[in-house]
Parts: sequence; structure tokens; C-alpha cells
Amino acid sequence: MPAIVLVGAQWGDEGKGKATDLLGGRVDYVVRYQGGNNAGHTVVIGDRKFALHLLPSGILTPEVTPVIGNGVVVDPAVLLEEIEGLQQRGVDTSKLILSANAHLITPYHVTLDKVTERFLGKSRIGTTGRGIGPTYSDKIARIGIRVQDLFDESILRQKIEGALTNKNQVLVKVYNRRAIDVDAIVDELLQFAEPLAPMVADTSLLLNQALDEDRVVLLEGGQGTLLDVDHGTYPFVTSSNPTAGGACTGSGIGPTRIDRVIGILKAYTTRVGSGPFPTELFDEDGERLRTIGGERGVTTGRDRRCGWFDAPIARFATRVNGLTDIFLTKLDVLTGFEQIPVCVAYDVDGVRVDELPETQTAFHHATPIYEYLPGWDEDISAARSLEDLPANARSYVEFLQDASNCRISAIGVGQDRNATISVHDLID
Repeated sequence: MPAIVLVGAQWGDEGKGKATDLLGGRVDYVVRYQGGNNAGHTVVIGDRKFALHLLPSGILTPEVTPVIGNGVVVDPAVLLEEIEGLQQRGVDTSKLILSANAHLITPYHVTLDKVTERFLGKSRIGTTGRGIGPTYSDKIARIGIRVQDLFDESILRQKIEGALTNKNQVLVKVYNRRAIDVDAIVDELLQFAEPLAPMVADTSLLLNQALDEDRVVLLEGGQGTLLDVDHGTYPFVTSSNPTAGGACTGSGIGPTRIDRVIGILKAYTTRVGSGPFPTELFDEDGERLRTIGGERGVTTGRDRRCGWFDAPIARFATRVNGLTDIFLTKLDVLTGFEQIPVCVAYDVDGVRVDELPETQTAFHHATPIYEYLPGWDEDISAARSLEDLPANARSYVEFLQDASNCRISAIGVGQDRNATISVHDLID
């Protein structure tokens, strides 16, 4: 059975949790393949709302085995706290599996993240301050700490001593902070060995065996395409690859085992943190989208920047991810707008550009070229087919589909997991 990849097709916060949860009853494994607790998913089930930060969304579906893959960076304290919070709400977390090769966020990673961001001042990137970037930096520099190191105190101590040799010099001499004690870090991390041990496994082997047995594996990214460290709005990006290619390296599944890539797009656009955003709104329309759409970061609590739908971004996401399907979310938020602008291209210093500009400078200078579509006033939250939508809402969906170069297979029309229009089956 081939694997399915679910990716954010904008700057994150597109509603991947809703999509994963919707598919959860039909898949066997849901795998988080990158990022850390800087990402967040909100899932609404009836009158209950769940905010997930590190755990795969599939953990809310009893039949699913949730997996944290090797590409994720894990703060063990946050993981155990999130597990405990779900257990207190009656959610069974006993099936959770954690890759032995996933890297650990340590207290010194969090410290360095915060002091570095403050030191940058107006040039700051807008990180969450949770140690994600420094942990990925150590991973690439080959001085990282992995989950498996918790079970060998000698190796753990050697690695922490090696990592802190240079970091303490930076903390003391550059940032005027106190050096971090090796023993204190070792002792703190060792306390996580016992509670994590039952869930640790070779997840690459497990997932490939599951595919051999015709199980359905759903690979779930955090953040979004425009936050990819290689393909996003660099340097205002995350430190990993949320694009579809990252699903392979972050899970240990080969690319030939994937046959469907579902991109999640909001019916408008949002982003959190610094960086270019051509369609950003600073008027009452932007505030209206923010209020009606509940646009506040699940993990950060920060208000999201809001703007109109950006078709060049959607086409870019279709291209770099190889999207086969789009799940369009939050169409209901646009109800009541007399007309709805859609960015179809950019003006860059007087020149029309139909695709994402190739340089950071050009993207910063880009201003949107809009086409205006008529809005609708009807409540669409009860719609369960395209025919249930008002004519103008259907026309809007069709316009976005053509502009994105990819078919729209599902449409979210409300917060609840059932408030979805299925146009094409996302699994069969």
C-alpha cells in the first residue's frame, strides 16, 4: 500500500490537523516527519477542542498508530506533558511510537535560541524560542543528542561535554551569560529515559514493514511549504523541510512508496513571524479575517498576519511538492464579503511576474495583482457537497483550482471534523 503525504501549502497554520484527523479513521499510521513543538494543530471533535504541538494528529483516533519520526526534534519534557494532558482528557496515548534517531531539544538549545533572537534585535527572524533551530544546527554539525543516547549515560555525557565546550564560550563571552553545567544537563535528560523507553523503536523499519503489509501510512508535516529551509522565504523559515521531500528523509520511507501528496491551502493566506507577505492586509478586512478565522497561533499564541489568497504561492507549492490533491480549508470564513480579491500575479518594479520571484529582493518588492470575485452571504457550514454551496462560492473554488494547477478534492466549511465537502476521495 503506498504512503500519503500531507503538507501545508502556504506558511503553515492551514488546517493540517483537521485534514489528518478527517483521514484518521481510514489510515493505520500517522507519522510526524519534521519540526518540533514550534508547530501546532487544532482539532475540533464535537464540542471538544484539542491543541496538539508535538504529537501527530492521528493520536486522537483510537485505531491509528501515531509515530514521531526521526526527522522531528523532540523536547522530552514537552512531549511527556502533552501526553499527560491528553490522558487526563481520556485520550489513549499508549500506541505512540518514537524514533530512536530523533534529536532531542535540550535546555541549552532553548537558552541559545532565546538569547540569539534577542541579540538580533530588529533583524530577528521571529522564532518561537523553543530551541528548534539550535537543535537542527547541532544535528547538521554532528554534535546533536538523539533519543537513543538517553539509554547510554557514558555516550550522553560525552556528547553533552562536546556540545557545551564551544557553546559555553559563546554564552559567556558573546552574550554575557553564565556557563551551563554539564552535570545538570546530564541529570535532567537521564530522568526522561525511563518514561520514554516503552515508546522508542526503529520507526523506519516499522513503517516499511507496515507498507509491505498493505497498511495505510499518512505522513504529516508541520509548518508549511513557504517555511521550508530550502524552498521557503529564506531566512524567514523553519530549520527543516516540511515539503514533501522531507517526508522521506524524516520518516525513513523511500520516495517510490509515496503515490499521493495532499496540499492544505486556506481560502485566504496567513503567516506568523517576520518575512515578506505580498497580500497582507492592514485594514478592517484583515482584522475581520483574523477575528472570524480565529487566527492565533496554536503553539505561540501570536496573532497571525492575514491576507488574500495568493495563487503564485499555490502554484509554487503544487510544483515543489508534486501535489496530487488540495484540501481547501476555512472557506466559510469568507462568507459575507461583498467581493473577494485573489492575487494572480505580482508587480515587481513595474514588471508582471506570474510565478514566485526567484530572489529574496524581488519578493520583498512584489505587490499583488488582483482579480476580484463576487462574494456570498449564505451560511455554508452545513454544506456537504459542491451543489450545496452558493453559486459564487462554487465559482470561487473553481477559480482557485484553476489558479493552483491542482484539483481541489476536499473543502473545509467549518471547524468540526465533519464540516467538510468531499469532492474526490483522498485515499482510494
